[in-house]
Amino acid sequence: MRDDGRTMPTPLSEAHEIGFDYRDGAGVDFEPYPEFLDASETAEWWRSWTGNGELDGSEFRVFGQDGTGGLAAFWLVRPGEPVERQPVVFLGSEGETGVVAQNVWAYLWLLADGFGPWEATEYPDHEHEPRVDARLTEIAQRWAPSHRRSAGEVISAAREEFPGFDEIIGSLCR
Repeated sequence: MRDDGRTMPTPLSEAHEIGFDYRDGAGVDFEPYPEFLDASETAEWWRSWTGNGELDGSEFRVFGQDGTGGLAAFWLVRPGEPVERQPVVFLGSEGETGVVAQNVWAYLWLLADGFGPWEATEYPDHEHEPRVDARLTEIAQRWAPSHRRSAGEVISAAREEFPGFDEIIGSLCR
């Protein structure tokens, strides 16, 4: 069986199995999927999100959503690299966009520090009250011990590496 980049990385699955505490809006608003959206679901979503019927969304591996339907995904922008080495992005239901982590290892530390994809996209301009999660910290420590950073450092590094993400996505919308 050939891996088409749609196999959920084990560290991601483990972290997502923990679940997230919404805390009436003060926590993490994220609902992970047990597997990536398939190619046809991704294409349908991407065409609808952008209003551009010529796109197929093949540059994304969608793995979850927030409560409004905004989606979190790996953005396959690094040619030849496995999905774990691709940046994690968020595309919100109201048009919000953001690169939230440089790779799955940074994403694990983002989660451990009490942030989900939406919270990272809106950082620092929201009233999120992050709480470090000991269970997610243990997973991040086990899978990515040399990548430890605070959520703010993870978000800043991702934004610095991909400063044109919002413009790239905007240019695809009709």
